[in-house]
Amino acid sequence: MGCCFSCFDGGNKEERKEQERLASAEARARAAEAAQKRQEQFEQSAAGRAARAQMQAAAKQSANSNKGEPVLKWQMS
Repeated sequence: MGCCFSCFDGGNKEERKEQERLASAEARARAAEAAQKRQEQFEQSAAGRAARAQMQAAAKQSANSNKGEPVLKWQMS
């Protein structure tokens, strides 16, 4: 009789694993949605706009700082 109970137990274990996997996937999806919403809110906030402007200014300065000239110039005598 012990054999029959172990067979049923194995099925429950597999079902429980599947339920845990689904719950984990749902939790990840909810976390991703929440992160996306926070990102959108930040981008619309004053701090987000300031951060974006600062990044654009830094990128522009970086692009203009080296106009194709070598960084190190050697003088041959």
